[in-house]
Amino acid sequence: MTVSKMAQNLIGSEIIKVAGEVNSMIARGEQICNLTIGDFDPSIYPIPEELKEGITKAYNEGHTNYPPANGVAVLRKAVTEFTEDKLGLKYPENDILVAGGSRPLIYATYLALVDPGDKVVFPTPSWNNNHYCHLSGAVPVMVETRAENNFMPTAADVAPHLKGATMLALCSPLNPTGTMFSKKDLQEICDLVIEENKSRKEGEKPLYILYDQIYWMLTFGTEHQHFDPVNLRPELREYVIYIDGISKSFAATGVRVGYAYGPAIVMDKMKAILGHVGAWAPKAEQIATAEYLKQPDKVNIFMEGLKHRIQDSLDVLYKGFKDLKADGFAVDAIEPMGAIYLSVKMDLAGKTTPAGDLLQTSKDITFYILSEAKLAVVPFSAFGSAPDLNWFRLSVGGASLEEIKNSLNRLRTALEKLK
Repeated sequence: MTVSKMAQNLIGSEIIKVAGEVNSMIARGEQICNLTIGDFDPSIYPIPEELKEGITKAYNEGHTNYPPANGVAVLRKAVTEFTEDKLGLKYPENDILVAGGSRPLIYATYLALVDPGDKVVFPTPSWNNNHYCHLSGAVPVMVETRAENNFMPTAADVAPHLKGATMLALCSPLNPTGTMFSKKDLQEICDLVIEENKSRKEGEKPLYILYDQIYWMLTFGTEHQHFDPVNLRPELREYVIYIDGISKSFAATGVRVGYAYGPAIVMDKMKAILGHVGAWAPKAEQIATAEYLKQPDKVNIFMEGLKHRIQDSLDVLYKGFKDLKADGFAVDAIEPMGAIYLSVKMDLAGKTTPAGDLLQTSKDITFYILSEAKLAVVPFSAFGSAPDLNWFRLSVGGASLEEIKNSLNRLRTALEKLK
């Protein structure tokens, strides 16, 4: 059987491959601290009670038919009000597009803006842009970032690549690093986009920004503040497509309610694309989300508790790796700023395992740590970085604080065994 060239060359998710090995070990009865998937264990992080009750109520009221292709009106209105109140971004209801999580919205952005052969610029590591380029036929321009800048791109990083590009894909707080743009860095990148668009001829496709801010509500400490392009540079309003939703902020990954907003001409095309795909969020979940967003006091109380618990887990991991570094082990970590992720370095290439195997790549290190420390992590190579970059994503949503503490003890033992 012959399939399309796109399908033939499609690369599976590296995260899912690691998760598959983890699940096999769990099935064999092994106790694994699973820090791989960017998800929440509902027994540890349940969704807001009001949201759960609202979903049940909506189903009991019979909201089981098709929703409108762009989302139910009450949710689009609630998103408009919520976004203006929380972020100062004012978009009309007709420029809000609801879908089954953020993934269809990101893909629809690619399909609405990018023709086969167009350049899409994005930093590495970053989540899934390489795959969306493959699906849309775009030419990926991967911009390597540095630990010294928390793996966030700078204007100097992206400047050489914007000429002739159709889209710049950015995310903050960033998956996989849990780090964020500084105001200065994002301002300078926005200025580059403005300058590039002014240089383009009439009728030439502009340079757009895809801005994934699905984690914007999960930031830690007063010193870590979320910034976005249009608030910093209002003249970019016609060139920025925002990706947002409730999946991460309300620990509601399985509820599947995402939304995007941006210039009307782009949102209309994205709506038409998703209308053919049928990637809408279930109607009952949409109605319940609308009701929940209209309860700011309830939202604030839930977010305060959720952020506190996530930060506790991230801080324990961060301190654990810093303690290991202080004790002479070749590890390090970047202070957690947002999202549910910690960036850690395990510079173990060249070391030999107790079984006599030489660790050479980040994949080798991943599976050694999994087998010896029963700690499951994801290398940055799963997010477009080079296989010899020994940095890893640790995601805390699926593990309890106690599991995380215990894993650090096992990790120390595993490190001690290396020669």
